[in-house]
Amino acid sequence: MVGSAICRALQNHNCEIITANKADLDLRDQHAVNTFMADQKPDAIILAAAKVGGIKANNDEPADFLYDNLMIESNVIHAAYKNQIQKLLFLGSSCIYPRDATQPITEDTLLTAPLEPTNEAYAIAKIAGIKLCQSYRAQYDCDFISAMPCNLYGQNDYYDAQRSHVIPALIMKIHNAKHNGDKNIELWGTGTPLREFLYVDDLAGGLLHLLQNYSEAAPVNIGSSTEISIADLATTIATVIGYNGTISFNPEMPDGTPRKLMDSSKMRAMGWQPQTTLEDGLRKTYEYYCEQESRKYAA
Repeated sequence: MVGSAICRALQNHNCEIITANKADLDLRDQHAVNTFMADQKPDAIILAAAKVGGIKANNDEPADFLYDNLMIESNVIHAAYKNQIQKLLFLGSSCIYPRDATQPITEDTLLTAPLEPTNEAYAIAKIAGIKLCQSYRAQYDCDFISAMPCNLYGQNDYYDAQRSHVIPALIMKIHNAKHNGDKNIELWGTGTPLREFLYVDDLAGGLLHLLQNYSEAAPVNIGSSTEISIADLATTIATVIGYNGTISFNPEMPDGTPRKLMDSSKMRAMGWQPQTTLEDGLRKTYEYYCEQESRKYAA
């Protein structure tokens, strides 16, 4: 999702876009990464690759999330140093911040208190990536920087009932409920947690802005600066989809972090602003989802 959005944004710039998919390059394989980097010699790298998933996947597979993400970032960042790549931008995640951090969360909150247990492994891996960038900058003067996006959604998201993030999971569940004629759907948790969402094409524009305008060790938050409860999000998605049934919540299931709103004032001060409202972004995302579903069934 993020990689394809970055490629769309880069099409407006005079550059050659070098990409690698999972079938061609396993970023957990150090030798393969070193060979690829030495052969391609990019001028800049945006490290968007990661093993990601929703609350259930993170909770069920902590070893996989920690190992895969540590290997990906370690191999790519070290290969960038060895091959003297001019610039590298590492993507972290808002889950790196303490579970009970003061809101909105500033970048200097990192490592000041315990993490949210349900995605601790993923968060630790992402924190390690930030520290790698800072350490290579300090020891070898590498121009490696880090960006911390809030929750993302948009075109090319991953749709799976057990593993998806909240927006694609809700879109799929509510879409299926509408087409099956279900009168009610049940969602995990209480519906009260607050989340901040950013349309992925807005993130891509922000990342290119950082590449051109930022060169410091401290990470930079990138968010919409607006938040919505999971319950209200579900209602908004139901409206976009046209589902008229009821939505209930199961408080026996985990909520995750109660609130997660980032302070993006540093990014705003550099002249970047998101362009897409949540409602417009959800509508575009659902339209794309329906297009993909139609093609799948047509095939």
